Amino acid sequence: MEDVYILAIESSCDETSIAIIKNGREVESLSISTQMKTHAAFGGVVPEIASRMHTENFTFVLEDCLNKSSVGMDQIAAIAVTYKPGLLGSLLVGVEFAKTLAYVYHKPLIKVNHLIGHIYANALENELKFPLLALVVSGGHTELVIMEDDYKFKTLGATMDDAIGEAYDKVARVLDIPYPGGPGIERLAATGNNSYDLPRPVLDDTYNFSYSGLKSSIINLVHNEKQRGHEIKQADLACSFQTVAIDELCRKLELGLKNTGIKNVIVAGGVSANNYLREEITKSCAKYDAHVSIPKLLYCTDNAAMIGAAAYPLYLKHDFADYSLNAESQANIG
Repeated sequence: MEDVYILAIESSCDETSIAIIKNGREVESLSISTQMKTHAAFGGVVPEIASRMHTENFTFVLEDCLNKSSVGMDQIAAIAVTYKPGLLGSLLVGVEFAKTLAYVYHKPLIKVNHLIGHIYANALENELKFPLLALVVSGGHTELVIMEDDYKFKTLGATMDDAIGEAYDKVARVLDIPYPGGPGIERLAATGNNSYDLPRPVLDDTYNFSYSGLKSSIINLVHNEKQRGHEIKQADLACSFQTVAIDELCRKLELGLKNTGIKNVIVAGGVSANNYLREEITKSCAKYDAHVSIPKLLYCTDNAAMIGAAAYPLYLKHDFADYSLNAESQANIG
């Protein structure tokens, strides 16, 4: 079979990224332009600024991606793009750029769900072995999903309120940790002890997640301690939060492993870059003799390589979009 090169585009939040992926597995080239320093001044991503910077960056990112590759546009089989979920303005810039490239170069257009992209980031390093359990952990989503084959998903459970990444960011703000909050919490937690007694979310036998109560308890605790003039042991509170938050992920994953008997696990999403999470998830899988795959750090956060990997099965099925494709801010897996 002739090699298939897909040019993939990702702009769901504040990373402008383009990649060329060979046969859904090999990264021919990858270019990422991050806006992190710009948004750090505001304590978080400003949607209007993000979309404007995508508009400014895309042509330069495309040029960089092509310069890194031995593959030219004439060898590209299709253009893939993230169309949901994410910041609507940012997604629209990427979708319109993808449609323009598809039209100019006469290439089929493939639409990709960003969350499914995170799952397929694992395919860049390891072959996906079905059936598998996928634990998706990001700023906007926390989901546990059975994947029976390519693009065959069954959701076991999802967040009922705040996602784990959102909780990390909000707790970081309370502790005056600068943006991005997640990595800051992880670094601080590594120097602390699990000394604060925090509530355990969703102690039941469902697969659902909840982080709103845990987040709120920390906000109230910090407020009350400040009112009393007491010192907050920030490192200990960060450690206590992270311990409870990750333990909930592990408990639900172990419940899924126990009830389904599935022996393959993948972890996906930006929060999977957290080293403590990676260690604890690996321990949970070892209890059930399950193999776990977690992408290397480059592919955990938003990038176009994962979009190209997720587009490949769709290409094989000739599942193409037309030029009426539009962006969608909200979506789950499937």
